[in-house]
Amino acid sequence: MKINKKVYINYFDSISCAGNNSEELFDSICSKKDTITVDSSYVDNRSVAIGKIKRDKDLNEILTERCENLLTNSKLKDFSKTLLIIGSSVGGMDETEKLFFKNKNYKEINPKKHPVDAISYFLKEKYKFYDDVSFSTACTSSANALGYAKEVLSKGLYENVLVVGIDALSHTTVCGFSALSVLSSKTCTPFDKNREGMNVSEGFGILLLETIKKENSIELCGVGYSSDAHHMTQPHPEGLGAQKAMQNALENSCLNINDISYINAHGTGTYANDFAELNAIKSLFTEKKPKVSSTKSITGHTLGAAGAIEAIISCMVLQKQIIPSNKGLKEIEIEGINYSIETITSKIDYVISNSFAFGGNNTSLIFGLAK
Repeated sequence: MKINKKVYINYFDSISCAGNNSEELFDSICSKKDTITVDSSYVDNRSVAIGKIKRDKDLNEILTERCENLLTNSKLKDFSKTLLIIGSSVGGMDETEKLFFKNKNYKEINPKKHPVDAISYFLKEKYKFYDDVSFSTACTSSANALGYAKEVLSKGLYENVLVVGIDALSHTTVCGFSALSVLSSKTCTPFDKNREGMNVSEGFGILLLETIKKENSIELCGVGYSSDAHHMTQPHPEGLGAQKAMQNALENSCLNINDISYINAHGTGTYANDFAELNAIKSLFTEKKPKVSSTKSITGHTLGAAGAIEAIISCMVLQKQIIPSNKGLKEIEIEGINYSIETITSKIDYVISNSFAFGGNNTSLIFGLAK
């Protein structure tokens, strides 16, 4: 089937430790706010820094409220013609944990509210979506959801698509990353020589994608995938998979390396990720070097939600023509990268947003101003 329709992001919203909405999120990033907190309730005998949302409601309840706001602000009457695509690593795991830790018994656990499609199960109880699909590819989950949204919309298969990238904090994930010895006890410092590790975080990003261009639309120009399959949890040290994903995204968008103004890096603050991604960027962008920064020192790593939240950040970079800085970057380890040291205004045409996951699953998205 011929792909010929352009795909636009016409509405987005988010919540994270960095802000209750996307404007607060971007303001926190640009002003380098301290949003990560130290917590001792997840890992036994250890305090770790995490990105926890200050909330008195379940994350799914907040998600429902935001879906209502979307219907009001987007002028959609309902979701009856909308494909729902969920990207999540945790799914309903946090709800399962709450029940199990409360009663020390699995019998009250609803099996439909545990797996990755628990979010779509919940939303379908509230709304009548045309159809739904869920992605769980670890930290590329919602980036892959956006890639799939572009594919089906460009082929004219749906009128609009709602992408939700969401993950809540759970003991299973925090303790899992602790077991890998990659958690930091302080705010993470991606790309800094003295990095300590990453910050597991929670949040969601929702994006409405359509083939109709509207005021302030941002185009999802290209998607690139790769799988280097180097190691179960570590990327290829030379960043071969990451480089291939970015190359494929450029090819898919019919752009070249000199068109990119800014890269929102995956940048988790672990040695393995930072080293691989920077090598990939350095190898690919040999001429004009785009500005590079990671925003995870403010958002934390929201796992399956990261692709959606960072897509929103990329959209706002384009809308506001502002490039965020690398918070906490003091001692550069790899030269030859155009690091964004301070938040600056700049002419920005196209942005790459990288998401990389366990198993060598890599996804790069390219966003641009709608023309």
